[in-house]
Amino acid sequence: MAAVGELEREALELLERERSSRPPLAVPPRGLAILVEAVKAAEEFKPSQHAKREVFRRHGILGTGLDRLLTAVFYDVMKRLGVIDKAAAEAVGVETVLILDPWLRAALRVALGILLFHRPDETTRHALRWTVAKLLSEETHPYVGMYYWRVYPRLEGYRPRPRSVEELLELRYLLPAWFIARMRRLLGPGEAEKLFEALNRKPLLSVRVNTLKATVEEVVEQLRREGKKPVVSRRVPTVVKFEGPYDFDRSRLYREGKIVIQEEASAAASLVLDPKPGMTVVDLAAAPGGKTSHMVELMRNRGRIYAFDIDEARIRRMREILRRIGARIVKIYRMDARRAPEVLGEEVADRVMLDAPCTSTGTLAKNPELRWRIREDGLPEIVKLQRELMEAAARLLKPGGRMLYATCSLLPEENEENVRWFLERHPGFRLIPLHGPYDPSPLLPGTMRAWPHRHDTIGFFYALLEKRPR
Repeated sequence: MAAVGELEREALELLERERSSRPPLAVPPRGLAILVEAVKAAEEFKPSQHAKREVFRRHGILGTGLDRLLTAVFYDVMKRLGVIDKAAAEAVGVETVLILDPWLRAALRVALGILLFHRPDETTRHALRWTVAKLLSEETHPYVGMYYWRVYPRLEGYRPRPRSVEELLELRYLLPAWFIARMRRLLGPGEAEKLFEALNRKPLLSVRVNTLKATVEEVVEQLRREGKKPVVSRRVPTVVKFEGPYDFDRSRLYREGKIVIQEEASAAASLVLDPKPGMTVVDLAAAPGGKTSHMVELMRNRGRIYAFDIDEARIRRMREILRRIGARIVKIYRMDARRAPEVLGEEVADRVMLDAPCTSTGTLAKNPELRWRIREDGLPEIVKLQRELMEAAARLLKPGGRMLYATCSLLPEENEENVRWFLERHPGFRLIPLHGPYDPSPLLPGTMRAWPHRHDTIGFFYALLEKRPR
């Protein structure tokens, strides 16, 4: 293990390389005030890009050069939020910034985000202290503004002091130290760093071709005409990937339901479950409908799919996707999926799709802010919900029926450990071994994992379970 002094030196060198790779930053005083307001709004309203856009609209800067400048700094702050919050707590001497006034917390985040990772000019530094202090006085209380003004020199003088390799890697890869430690134990230090690098790369856009309305060749040709360079997935042949940005709202392919936004690893789940035309299928965490719509295709719109979810906004998106693709066999229930056996009865389903709610740690490349919202101490509650959903799925299945248990998490507690727990409680179920398209899990033979660094897709786990015929 590296000595503490060596870790601190490496941390300073890392920050210096980061700053030196950037041009000098000049943000006008008004821009800093807007930025603080946007960061505060992003904490209160999700997704953060909508909160930012609303603040920028209110200040009349949408589409301007100032918009572009502040947007870049805003996303920089949000991506580094956990590292910045740790620095802010150390700089001002509190256990956590969550106990501070929300405006003060946002101001500290903006100030440290700029001071640690950019090269602000003198005008920007002056405004960071004086203009932001004035904003806090006006929006909260003069004492809050005065407090910020007084602690500002500590922000300028702050230097990170990592106490472990994981804390140094947290600064390098902008991932929580607890998550880094777990992945290093799971994969080994060398491969874990390849995973961390992959989670910081911008992924290609991924769409699934709706074979009820189009062919892969037709979609590929249209994307080429639109100036894209589409690549057809080797593992899921109806998935096409290409570089963004892409305006889906103006895309005929999207509007006409010929493509559905879906990651390759997510699309693989429906292929693994393999629902057939005429079957009865239950999707226990269905919205926003990627897998539901895929199963409609695989079943050729024949049979029945019962889709459960509790999130009204996501259900609205699912209804729209199903409308666009021409689905006729889906009945949607807005309710807790744990109640599905009460509603549908027991032993009614040939197939159950359980893409369980999870920490979504496999999607961090797509959702950079998520990395700082995941809490290690929240795992037991998530695992409890996952296991209760597995119990509901067991009750729904007919003898000989199959369920796919899947998550987009990388954590064994949500994956292999849940499957092992389920099989111990349910000797009437057996694991159907999976042999592709991704890698076998070393933690539980017969299950499968997709890895961002190995497969260029989101992280995903799959376990196919069959209820033994009587």
